[in-house]
Amino acid sequence: MNICKEQMLLYAVTDRTWLNGRDFYTQLEQVLKAGVTLLQLREKKLDEAAFVTEAQKVLPICRKYNIPLIINDNPQVALLSGADGVHIGQQDGEVARTRKLLGPGKIIGVSAHSVQEALDAQAAGADYLGCGAVFATSTKTDAGTLSIEELKNICNAVTIPVVAIGGIGENNILKLRETGVDGAAIISAIFADINPTEAAQRLLPLCRQIVQK
Repeated sequence: MNICKEQMLLYAVTDRTWLNGRDFYTQLEQVLKAGVTLLQLREKKLDEAAFVTEAQKVLPICRKYNIPLIINDNPQVALLSGADGVHIGQQDGEVARTRKLLGPGKIIGVSAHSVQEALDAQAAGADYLGCGAVFATSTKTDAGTLSIEELKNICNAVTIPVVAIGGIGENNILKLRETGVDGAAIISAIFADINPTEAAQRLLPLCRQIVQK
């Protein structure tokens, strides 16, 4: 396993939608300083070359704070940019292909929406699971909701870290207590906030509460 559970605590997933004129790289550095423990670079509108360039700009910021950089959904970008890993979906054989491409030392996160998907991903060599959407989300409109009970079942079924994702914010994050998750992956509750730095600072202690065993 290439990632520890402590690194999953406050997992920020980028979204440029809410920049509102702010500098992207300055914003990222500020939220990393505020306590983000893992960063996923999510760029759905960039072509591969531009995505690689973007990742290469973000990587030194992550290195400065010793925070792993995960690439969303593109193993090739992770390879070419030197990022720490990639987060992928449930396509057949994808974990094995990604591991062959990236090698044994890179982080591979996999989305899981059921116990069977979680077990399959773990058996294929995933380092962690992203499970959701646990609450309704505007970021991924096609994401179905994962019940709290099923999230508990997933956490009980696997030994690799599990992070909850989807619609998580200050108003509902504590509903994840006693599920067994190792952290929360958060997008809009950080980046859509008028002050993302303060949002991350408020969310960090809440994340600590949900992982208390």
